Amino acid sequence: MARTVLIVDDEKEVRTSIERALADEGFCVFSAADSASAIEILSKESPEVVLLDIWMQSQSGERQQEGLDLLAKIKTSNPDLVVIMMSGHGTIETAVKATKLGAYDFVEKPLSLEKLLVTLQNAFQLRDLSRENQSLRSRVAKSKVLIGDSPVMKQLQQAVKRVATTNAWVLITGENGTGKELVAHMIHALSSRYNKPFVEVNCAAIPEELIESELFGHEKGSFTGATQLKRGKFDLANGGTLFLDEIGDMSLKTQAKVLRILQEQRFERVGGAHTIEVDVRVIAATNKNLEEEIRNNKFREDLYYRLNVIPLHVSPLRERKEDLVLIANYYLTELAGNLPSKKLSPEVVRLFEAYNWPGNVRELKNTIERLVIFSDDLVITDELVFTIVPEIAKIFAGTDTQTDPQFVSAGSSLKGAKFEFEKEFILKKLNENEWNISKTAQVLGIERSHLHRKIKSYNIEGRFADN
Repeated sequence: MARTVLIVDDEKEVRTSIERALADEGFCVFSAADSASAIEILSKESPEVVLLDIWMQSQSGERQQEGLDLLAKIKTSNPDLVVIMMSGHGTIETAVKATKLGAYDFVEKPLSLEKLLVTLQNAFQLRDLSRENQSLRSRVAKSKVLIGDSPVMKQLQQAVKRVATTNAWVLITGENGTGKELVAHMIHALSSRYNKPFVEVNCAAIPEELIESELFGHEKGSFTGATQLKRGKFDLANGGTLFLDEIGDMSLKTQAKVLRILQEQRFERVGGAHTIEVDVRVIAATNKNLEEEIRNNKFREDLYYRLNVIPLHVSPLRERKEDLVLIANYYLTELAGNLPSKKLSPEVVRLFEAYNWPGNVRELKNTIERLVIFSDDLVITDELVFTIVPEIAKIFAGTDTQTDPQFVSAGSSLKGAKFEFEKEFILKKLNENEWNISKTAQVLGIERSHLHRKIKSYNIEGRFADN
């Protein structure tokens, strides 16, 4: 598609000359002789760049810096639109004023076509980068969303939006897999710090002897292996958000040092003497009961109250079963990409709603991904769930005592009896076809890969013929 430019100049000769030159270069060009015409064009068309003359005739008939007034209006209504100012007798003062109002660049008349084309090329690159960033932010925003219509989720969604607009520190609690990290990402994305770093620290994954170096950084030569200066997480998060995940697993010794930094917002690197000041918003998360940890002398009470300015709790999936299908369908659509998304059968929905999901949303997402990979059809059936999701199969087959988690016992369950019969039926057909997978699959009327999965699921052993 041709690049689009709007020319705003009250001199017809200048306007026509630029219009013809740019049209010859392949641009799609609009032109306006005054502010009113320009605003009308902008309301109907979507030019990517505006070439705007500073000195134009006003409604009173006098030549004034009408272009600066129009620039201010354009940037107010469309701040991402790139505007290049033109003037035959501009001053440094005027250029500075235009820049402060949001102008991208300033070109002098008479215009050099070569210089103008270079300026336009740079302006289009800026426009493309801006659009790419907007698209990326949109995709990130879509991927970082709290899904659910249950009362507890609606309350959490509203709280996140309210908290995000402040700089208050937040403590997020909840079981593993509930989405605490997602809540932290949302708070950052909706805050005024969205274009600053979001730095994550998993306090449980860093050895105690290294956590100070990770959080505060170190100077070259400060200890064995410190071959170069390293910036710490607090330093990297300056101006943005620091997310301290699993804060309850941090040692008491490190807690004391973190508390001092949180209070003072300044620190020294390991082995350093220079004090570094930072502006960091802290969001912490834990799956532990910190009040109980305080009673057991495993967590500092003063650090708890420093972090717990705004407490947010993410409920486990078993307490908001009404959100389950909504979340499952979200992941089904996400995994499908540009292909038609798969659906859960009514029987699968009932199975999911009856299951307690100890791994919460993370377990549900992994289960959905597994089902999508192994499903040959657009509708995911309960048969497939019982075949490849042993956690659910064990519970609803009526037993928890099988040594092989892939095996489903008949017990007193109709579903179990069905799978017991299917195993025996497959064994019978394998024997009839001398354990030839291809022939057996053809007789059964299923894909060869489907039969392989069933054989593995039922732990069927035999002497398979090469095929």
